[in-house]
This record gives sequence, structure tokens and C-alpha cells, in this order.
Amino acid sequence: MVTTYKNYINGNWISSKSGKTFESLNPATEQVVGKFQKSTRDETKKVIQTAKKAFPNWRDTPAPQRAKYLYKIKELLIKNKEKLAKIEVEEMGKVITEARGDVQEAIDIFDYMAGEGRRLLGYTTKSELPNKFAMTVRNPVGVVGLITPWNFPIAIPAWKIAPALICGNSIVFKPSSDTPLCAIELAKIIEQAGVPKGVFNLITGGGREVGDEIIRNNETLAISFTGSEATGQYLVKNAGIKKVGLELGGKNVIIIMEDANLELAVDGVLWGAFGTTGQRCTASSRVIVHDKVKNKFEKMLVQRVKKLKLGYGMKADVGPLINKAAVEKSAKYVATGKREGAKLLYGGKPVKIKGKGYFFEPTIFTNALSKMKICQEEIFGPVLSIMGVKNFEEAVKIANGVEYGLSSAIYTENMKYAFRAINEVETGLTYINSSTIGAEIHLPFGGVKKTGNGTREAGIEGIHEFSETKTVYFDYSGKLQKAQIDNGE
Repeated sequence: MVTTYKNYINGNWISSKSGKTFESLNPATEQVVGKFQKSTRDETKKVIQTAKKAFPNWRDTPAPQRAKYLYKIKELLIKNKEKLAKIEVEEMGKVITEARGDVQEAIDIFDYMAGEGRRLLGYTTKSELPNKFAMTVRNPVGVVGLITPWNFPIAIPAWKIAPALICGNSIVFKPSSDTPLCAIELAKIIEQAGVPKGVFNLITGGGREVGDEIIRNNETLAISFTGSEATGQYLVKNAGIKKVGLELGGKNVIIIMEDANLELAVDGVLWGAFGTTGQRCTASSRVIVHDKVKNKFEKMLVQRVKKLKLGYGMKADVGPLINKAAVEKSAKYVATGKREGAKLLYGGKPVKIKGKGYFFEPTIFTNALSKMKICQEEIFGPVLSIMGVKNFEEAVKIANGVEYGLSSAIYTENMKYAFRAINEVETGLTYINSSTIGAEIHLPFGGVKKTGNGTREAGIEGIHEFSETKTVYFDYSGKLQKAQIDNGE
């Protein structure tokens, strides 16, 4: 029996009036995980109104009281960590160790943001006039729309939900249609924690109906979106005047200098390129390596990649891609790389296990050129391109020669190289002697160029994303004082 799951709206589990559902598949077995509501635009409008009605009471709940709900969510996530991780293996295809890490990120972000309930800091400053006091406070935005991808189906929603709640907003949450079960399990935990009705709402369905209404509706005063650049462009053009946070694509790079610890570099590339089967916005899809160590590095890397076990996430090192389209996309880029003249060192083929699954071999190209499509466009699959360089300056030029700017890494023992990379490589994240993967929740996360619009998630920047700054003046002089006029030269 396949379970049919419902939307969570105003504290109730409700079926769509459309009477239609869609299926989510296990990408390793192609079996149906569950059926989910194919909601309509009109239903989305009503959900937004529900969130709007719930907002004033939640806004007026003191932040330390709101924090108690977040701490409860954290405890429930801890209790259910293994259950959630196994569901993620089934629905998204991650290997179990990574799935546990995904849930741990959610635990950590709820813990961190609950602590912000005792802060939500503004600041005080001296006025330019006598007998006048000036300060800032942080206020919630209102109804916020959260639209999340499938590749971190517990962590990324948590990155958005936790700060949105602690700041006092009400939420309309649309998860990816590839991983709705993970989102529903998270919603069950939020319900169990006792978050007041209407404050948090989950609605499933297509982007053209549900997502588009969340984006366009005048009552959603903020949108936080993680996904493709194309959808981000659409969102900016159609959202109207509201607060918009975008975390989009990446074409991330690892630079390996001639003095690098190659064993450590291979570890980082292996993890960055093939962790989550390359399905991370921070995945290391480009490696720039100094010519002096290029051949040695490649031999070491291929030797390690050959040992990776491809298969079902409970028993493998590398799991499946999310769906058939992702397999076709990776295969298309492999064909393009060959046609453009890159040398295929390893992999390059789709794989079936027992006749099923959306698997793709870990793939390595070498002698690639920066202008090639495989070095310019986000593939979101296990396809790595290696480029050789003669010096640090050439490495930086190639690193910066893409439209994206999310994450970068450099392996070197030279302090000058490390600090120059921090200064010169155009990304929002830079790692020294570590992979492009590994963001921690108490630090800002996001990128530059076409990776986003300048916003950041996590850390204190998550609070800024989901709140507004209000400036407040107290004048106790007993007379009308005119700033700049009374105080002019």
C-alpha cells in the first residue's frame, strides 16, 4: 500500500480540493515512496491568508517564548534523527552517513536560532541633538514564503524555518516535489512541538501553481528561495517589491598548488566532487592543479575513485542521482566534454543496479579548458573537470572565469597563496586545505555574482534575512527639535 500524504495548514492535515496527487520515487529503486497533494493556486492563496491571520499573535509572543518551541523542535529532531535519515536515504538517495549529517544540520540550526531569541539585537547610539535618544530594534517581516530544493531536504528547510520562526514571522513552506516526504516528516515534528496553528504551513504541488502564487502574492512580504539560477531570475522578475533571498548555482573550484599535501587534496576532491553524487550547490566540479603535481595527483585520485562503491545509500559510498532527468543531464555533459576535447580519465556512464535506479559513474575529465561547457555550467552530477596551470595567477584567473561565485578551496602550505586566495578568488566561501563542502550553521552561507543577490543564510545573517530593522527616536526635550536644521553649521 502506498500512503497518500496531506498538506499541513492551520494546524490540520488537509487534502487538496483538486483531488489530484503526484508521486515521489526512491531514486535507487524507482519504487513509489508516497503520494502527495497536487495543490492549486486558489488553495495557496488561502494558505497565505491563514498565515497572515496567525502572524499578529506570533509577532507579539516574546522572542524567548518563541525560542522554547525551537528548543522543543531540536529535541524532537535528536530523538528522530535515525528515522529521518533513513527516510532521506529512501526518498532523496543520500548515503546514510550524509543523511545523518543533513538531519544534524537541522538540529544545529534550531539550537542556534533558539539562542537568538535571547538576543535579536539592535543597537543604541547618541543622537546629534540634546535630550534625544536613538536606537534600532528588529521586527519580523510578516508572512514569508519558503521554497526549497531536494538535495538537502531536511537541512535547507530548517535553515529557513528556524530563523523565520524566531524572528516572529508566519510561514508558507513549499518543498521540492522530489522530496515532499522529508518535508512532511519535518512538519510533523514542528506540529508535535506545539507551534501555534497557522504560524507554520506546508503545501505541496507544482511550481507553476503553488510556487508562482507564493512568489507573486502581495501578502507574502518575503521570499527565501534555494534552487536554480533560472528560477531565481524568474522570481526576481515576478515577486514585486518584497524582501527576496536567493541561494542559486555554483561552479566551485579547488586549487591545488605545487606545495600541497596531495593526500589531503585527494581527500578533499573526492568528497567535494562525489559527495552527494555531486548534487550540492557547493560541489567541487572544477579542480585547478599546478602542472608540477598534476600527473601524480590524477593517478592518486583515479586510484581512490575506483574504490568507491556505487549503490543504495544504506550500503554504498555514492548514491543515485535524484531522477532520470539528472542522469540524462550528466550524460549530456559527458558527451559535450568529449566533443570539446577534454580527456575522459574515468567513468562517464549511466548505471543500473539490478535493472533499476538513477545511478551515474563518478566521472573525471582532464586536460579541460576553462572555456569548455563542462568547466562553465553547473552540472549537478558526479562530473569533475581537471585543468592544469603554471602558477598561482593563472589559477586565480581560471577560478574567477565563471558566472558563479559560491565556494572555493585552495590546498597549499604557502601562507601567501592562502591569503591571496582569500582576497582574490571571487566566492562567498573560501576554504584553506579543506574541500568546498563543510559550511557550519553559525557562519553566513551564500555567494557572489550569479550565485545569489547578496543575501546570506545561517549565522546572524539568517536573522537579518527574516527581520527588518526599525530605527526609533525618543525626544524628551519638551520642544520640537529639527535634526540637521537645528544642528546645522
